[in-house]
Amino acid sequence: MKRVIVGLSGGVDSAAAAYLMKLSGCEVIGVTLKTWVAADGRDSRCCEIDDARAIASRLDIPYYAVNCTAEFARCVTKPFVSEYLCGRTPNPCIVCNPLIKWTKLLEVADNLNADCIVTGHYAEVVKLESGRFTLAQAEHLEKDQTYMLYRLSQQQLSRTFMPLSKLSKPEVRRLAESAGIPVANKPDSQEICFIPDNDHIGYIEENADCELPPEGDFVDTEGNVLGRHKGIYRYTIGQRKGLGISLGERAFVREIDPENDRVVLGSNQSLFTSEVYCDELAFMGIPPLAEGEKLECMAKIRYQHKPQKALAEMADGRLRITFEQPVRAATPGQSAVLYDDERRILCGGFITR
Repeated sequence: MKRVIVGLSGGVDSAAAAYLMKLSGCEVIGVTLKTWVAADGRDSRCCEIDDARAIASRLDIPYYAVNCTAEFARCVTKPFVSEYLCGRTPNPCIVCNPLIKWTKLLEVADNLNADCIVTGHYAEVVKLESGRFTLAQAEHLEKDQTYMLYRLSQQQLSRTFMPLSKLSKPEVRRLAESAGIPVANKPDSQEICFIPDNDHIGYIEENADCELPPEGDFVDTEGNVLGRHKGIYRYTIGQRKGLGISLGERAFVREIDPENDRVVLGSNQSLFTSEVYCDELAFMGIPPLAEGEKLECMAKIRYQHKPQKALAEMADGRLRITFEQPVRAATPGQSAVLYDDERRILCGGFITR
C-alpha cells in the first residue's frame, strides 16, 4: 500500500489507525463522511468534523469532508423508522457500513488514486485459501466489531485494511496519547449516531412520514387481553421496563404482532428459542449455500451475544439456524451472524422470526 484513505470519525480509534498507517510509511489521506446533522447543528458521533480535522492537522495529513446526508437518509434513517413502525428492531450500523461508509470511501479512494481504505474497526480482513475474503474477530473480543460488518461485499473487503485488530482499547488510547492526538481520551459513543439523546421513540415520532401505529392490546401467550399499549414501535423483544402495565409479576415483550397491533407478553423463560430464521443473506467466508445444505457453525444473534454452537440449513430460501442451547430474545430486524471455529465470519442475515 502506498496511498490510503482513512475514514476519520473524530474518535480515537480511527485517529490511531491513521497514525499507524503513517508510521508504516503510507501516504495517508483523512476523510470524514458527513452523514447526519441535528436540528441544532450538532454532528453525528460518526462524523464529528471539527475533531477529525484537528486529528488530521496533528498528524499533518490531507483532509476532506464528504457530504452524504441525502444517501444516509435514504438508506439508513428512513428505513430505521419504517422498520420500527412495522414492529421490527433494526440495527442501522449494519446497513450503513456497506451502503454508505464503504461505498463512499471507496469512491473517494478511486477519485484520489488510493490503493485501499483503512478504518479503526476492531476486526481483521483475511483472505482465505479459497480466494474469498472474510473478517476474523478481534483479538480482544470485548471490542470485536465483526458483527456490525458482516454485510461487506467481497470487493469492499478486498480493498480494506483494519490495523487495530490485535490491540486493546487501552493500548489504542496510549498510542494516541504518545502521538499527541487531541481525542486520545475522548469517551466512546454508546448511542445510535443520529439519536444522540438515546430517545429513539421521540426520533421515530418526529420523523415518521406516515401515520403512527395506533394503541393496541397487550395480550398473554394465550391471547388473553392484559391491558393497552401505546403503539408497537415503542417496544422490542425482551423489553421489561417501560411497559406501563402492572401484572403482579415480571413480564417481558415476547412477540410483536403488527397485523393486529398487539404486543404479546410472557415470562423470561418464554423468550428462549432453539430456532431462528433469517433472510436477505450475506455470504462472506463461504459461497451461498444450496437448498438443503447444512453448516455447523458458531452463531450470535446480537452484538453483545456470545457465539453459540448451531447448525444452519437453507430451507425454502431462508437460513434456519438451530442452536444447541436455546438463545434468549431473538429479535426480528436484528441479525444472526455465523462464524467458523477460527472466529471468522461465514455468513449472516436479518432475523425474520
